[in-house]
Amino acid sequence: MINNDLNNLVIIERKSKDIDKIMADTVETNPTPLTGKALLQELKQLSDKPRRETAKKCGYYSVTKDGQVRVNLTDFYDAVLAAKGVPLQPGSTKDGRGREPTFRVSVHKNGQIVIGSTYTEQMGLKPGDEFEIKLGYKHIHLKQVGVDDEEVA
Repeated sequence: MINNDLNNLVIIERKSKDIDKIMADTVETNPTPLTGKALLQELKQLSDKPRRETAKKCGYYSVTKDGQVRVNLTDFYDAVLAAKGVPLQPGSTKDGRGREPTFRVSVHKNGQIVIGSTYTEQMGLKPGDEFEIKLGYKHIHLKQVGVDDEEVA
């Protein structure tokens, strides 16, 4: 019985080495990852494969010193998002000061609503510009007086 178990272990070890050799033959040492349209086309073709295999086939892996293949899913996901046009890093035009506009205002204790300078600057408004106030059900419309509809749009 012990002899039989040893034979099974030897067979398993040989198969394991064969699989490692096959994997080493099929894996490049320095892959060039796909990007852009080529990546999206490859994703469509490999849509039925597991995500690790898809990432590996698209070139997002590295081979360690001892020959193990490591799939880099983070870079793969970043490349997919970039290929689809989703910005990963927000615009670097900000100087790091001030607050982000929330596009919300609240009524102050004295009943006033203040619209911040960020919004008026974005709209190109100047001191002295006048607006017509139209009250609706749960909303307020401000229509600039003395400006054609074409200029506002």
